[in-house]
Amino acid sequence: MERKPISPEARRQLIIAQRSEITEHAIYHRLASKIKDEHNSRVLQAIAEDELKHYKIWQKYTGREVSPSRWEIFKFYWIARIFGITFGIKLMEKGEENAQINYNQLAKEIPEAATISQEENDHEEELIKILKEDKLEYIGSIVLGLNDALVEILGTLAGLTFALQNTKIVALTGIIAGIAGALSMSSSEYLSHRSEGNDEGALKSAVFTGIAYLFAVVFLVAPYLIFTSPFVALAVAVADSIFVVFLYSYYISIANDQPFRKRFGEMVVLSTVVGLISFGLGYLVRIAFGIEL
Repeated sequence: MERKPISPEARRQLIIAQRSEITEHAIYHRLASKIKDEHNSRVLQAIAEDELKHYKIWQKYTGREVSPSRWEIFKFYWIARIFGITFGIKLMEKGEENAQINYNQLAKEIPEAATISQEENDHEEELIKILKEDKLEYIGSIVLGLNDALVEILGTLAGLTFALQNTKIVALTGIIAGIAGALSMSSSEYLSHRSEGNDEGALKSAVFTGIAYLFAVVFLVAPYLIFTSPFVALAVAVADSIFVVFLYSYYISIANDQPFRKRFGEMVVLSTVVGLISFGLGYLVRIAFGIEL
């Protein structure tokens, strides 16, 4: 049966869809061939095969070959390798949602469009759910470490800034408090998992918590080692804390399909309130004890 000619707009959208499919096929295939975990490799290869199948269906209507985007392949491959496969895939899907492809409109001319769109959404979501990844399994430990460091260390730095008004002493105190806090949080996380009978994940949870805590400490203390004015250093530390909150809130919102604005807003407000309280306490301590450095 001869196919009816498609409209220029439908053809334009099909070519966009083709490029998206063949690009994602290349990304999934490359990831599948590079990662060591056999389970994840099979999952990614299955997605890659689906993308290639959809590309060939669109090709039947356009009658042309479409090259993948080398930049997109490079970008999302390394995002997935550095920040995790699930995050990379879901971030890529977000970009696909923003592409100028109206599957409902296409379905009026190409009945297969609706089926392919639904199949992609359902099948890829199902495959993503069975990916096994340490970065997501221990995301709670990472968030715990970051949250505690941002609240505790920022509060400590804010209080010491007004009490001591000496960047080197504040930095030294912050580093000591940060290392002690990281060790304390790691050991608490380890013992918590052991008490729940999760001996296998206890050490990994402790490591992820400690590393996340130290990462936040480095960001917060660094301004005190760069700037001579303690109040400028504090302002930069606050900006750094907001930046860190932005990064991990965005990561979680993409990887775990959670609302970004709510999480980001809550953490910024919490850190700000704690910082202001600590700043005020530092001022009172300085006045009460007559500290002059």
